[in-house]
Amino acid sequence: MSGAAGMVAADPGGREIAGGFDLRLVPVAAAVWAGALAGLHLKVSALAVVGAAVVGAGVLAGAVGRRCGHRSVGVVAAVAVAAFAAASVAGLARATPVRDGPVAQFAAENTHVRLSGVVVSDPRVRGSVDAEAGPHAGYVLVRVRADEVTALGSGHRVRTPVLVVGRGEPWTRVLPGQRVEMNGRLAPASGDVAAFLRTRGDPELIGEPGRIARATEPLRAGLREAAGTVRGPHRALIPGMVVGDESLLSDELREEMRITGLTHLTAVSGTHVGIVLLTVLGVARLIGVRARALPVAALITLVGFVLLVRPDPSVLRAAVMGSVAVVGILVAGRRRSLPALAAAVIVLVLVDPWLARSVGFALSASATAGIVILVPHWERAMGWLPRPLALAVAVPLAAQVACTPVLLGVFGQFSVASVPANLLAAPAVWPAMVLGLGAAVAAPVYAPLAAVIAWLAGWPAWWIAAVARWLAYQPGSEFEWAQGALGAGIGVAVAVAVVAAMPVVLRRPLLSLLTATVLVTVLLRAVPEAGWPPGGWVLVQCDVGQGDAVVLRAGPRSAVVVDAGPDPLVMRRCLDGLRVKRVPVLILTHYHADHVDGVPGVLAGRDVGLVLASPLAEPEANAAQVADWLDAAGVPLRVASVGDRWDVGAALSFEVLWPRRVIRSGDESDANNASVVVNADVSGVEVLLTGDIEPLAQAALLRAEPELSARVLKVPHHGSRRQDERLFAHVEAELALIGVGDNSHGHPAPEVMDALEEAGAHVRRTDEDGAFAVILRDDGTLAVAPRR
Repeated sequence: MSGAAGMVAADPGGREIAGGFDLRLVPVAAAVWAGALAGLHLKVSALAVVGAAVVGAGVLAGAVGRRCGHRSVGVVAAVAVAAFAAASVAGLARATPVRDGPVAQFAAENTHVRLSGVVVSDPRVRGSVDAEAGPHAGYVLVRVRADEVTALGSGHRVRTPVLVVGRGEPWTRVLPGQRVEMNGRLAPASGDVAAFLRTRGDPELIGEPGRIARATEPLRAGLREAAGTVRGPHRALIPGMVVGDESLLSDELREEMRITGLTHLTAVSGTHVGIVLLTVLGVARLIGVRARALPVAALITLVGFVLLVRPDPSVLRAAVMGSVAVVGILVAGRRRSLPALAAAVIVLVLVDPWLARSVGFALSASATAGIVILVPHWERAMGWLPRPLALAVAVPLAAQVACTPVLLGVFGQFSVASVPANLLAAPAVWPAMVLGLGAAVAAPVYAPLAAVIAWLAGWPAWWIAAVARWLAYQPGSEFEWAQGALGAGIGVAVAVAVVAAMPVVLRRPLLSLLTATVLVTVLLRAVPEAGWPPGGWVLVQCDVGQGDAVVLRAGPRSAVVVDAGPDPLVMRRCLDGLRVKRVPVLILTHYHADHVDGVPGVLAGRDVGLVLASPLAEPEANAAQVADWLDAAGVPLRVASVGDRWDVGAALSFEVLWPRRVIRSGDESDANNASVVVNADVSGVEVLLTGDIEPLAQAALLRAEPELSARVLKVPHHGSRRQDERLFAHVEAELALIGVGDNSHGHPAPEVMDALEEAGAHVRRTDEDGAFAVILRDDGTLAVAPRR
């Protein structure tokens, strides 16, 4: 058998199997997915047109199949058309009340309402929505099924999902099944919720939580309490991995897990379900359970675990996907596992059409398909490795390859660290999960025993957190690509190339070692980036998004850093790319989060001499957090004083010009006006760094420094409208630098850009240019070199 005939075989039942897989349900699953998307997004008239086109395509496929002698193609096409119709109707029925109901109408007008409903999800604590507020100004997300909304003097009975945004500790205590009443302002939303409700005040709790929440909360609360006895941020992974409870997870660790592709470990994925089922089935077999009793044990375990975690759509999805993987491993074999996956997609999307537009569902289905299709081939190709080690390599690699088109199409990002991170973390996942589950079960019975078990679970959790932290901070851990259709197309091309090449690579130990070496080289960026930093650079404006971070060159591998941006990972990559190993002075102009949250990225892997900071320690929570970071690193903190002059090496000196006093104002930000302003001389180039000072402080600075001038000006407050434009004319800078990213504040303001141009300054901004260096040429002129 050769050519196309070698790819298609007929079994005794007459079923066509391509490449060893029964593919008949795959087009049906694709039709259901497409139908649900059409029903969710299209109006009835447009849906009818699309439906007619699908029917025509089905008839054509059946005719072609019959002519080619494949009558089964017509049957599959007919079933797929029917499935598309059913899914589109289901999607339309789900989307209509969300899209067109009274809640959506009130949201479109940002109406103040009083809303009554039932909590349907556990509260999720998140960081600040305000870049200046910092990580301590957290907010809580709670999904509520609204059943009554009152606005503009009239009440409406509804049955509409709403995502509530609350603040304060009372919001963290609500539980699924509990009725709540609240006041707030509605705002438009997309997806499977009709609106956001930004609340005012605490929720009014009416009645008890639901039965499932009441039954399982003692186990969940006991697990959180037991995990609290573990020292270190990794303790948050224990309840996160066992029951998906991320309430203890810091924003920093959450971001590290995302970059390294380990987020699925705290999201109750199919991996969790598979671990639980395989553990229980293994124990059951050891104690003599056989035959029909095993599926019963598996079913009881699955139901119990789903109830413990909460039976919301994402958990049910994970339960089904995990069950498919386990069945494929233990029972059905790889030929039947793909139809099982297709059947799971069909059932899940018909039951909950919103899953069709869920990125998590797409990633879960892609990863499961990749494991089912690719792992057996790749494992056999690595016959020179022990089977457990071959599987440990093949499973995360197959999942990453299968998910690449989705990741690039939706996020425009590709994680080089994902495969090594999952490979390194894999040995610790099972013990952390099983021990954590044991702690949850023991907690209501005997808390000290639960604490001991949680302490044991803390060791593998520590390893997982350490892997995430180390790999996330590597300069090559994540690459950005084009988003949308172009990104998805690139992802498909990359995935196809990897699938074609991987068997050849994996069969040869030396070629596998060479490929792994290249991967590590890219990840660690062991090979310096060509052309960066450019020769003759005097300063670099890091691209940290909506925030500030400026690096002043003080010598070989040495620099003074002014502000650290909002993200430690981005800050570390900027300094690593410049090969800065020593920071004699770190200047924090003020304590807003977009200037100080990246401090750990400056401290990581570098010798930091001291920190100069604003005399106004506001916001207090941010100042306290910075002090904690510096204490842990053993770095002294000093308040900047006007007149202080620092000579750092032979090439750099700077003087503190402001704040001479703290300006209290009801109209301007006190913290902004207390920003440390320094005038630096870098290799003979004068640079004025102004923090976020606003008009009152700018005018006071001009009065105090009538001779102030500089060749390079860091524009205050990201180019906001709050400027005293006399500053621009007075300084007469050749270059004006603006650190800015996506924002809702209108930074930089058009009138400020016009004023800078009138003052004769050439403006460079990070949202358009990315990171860039200011270069001093041999002839004394300045140039700007963006990082490519």
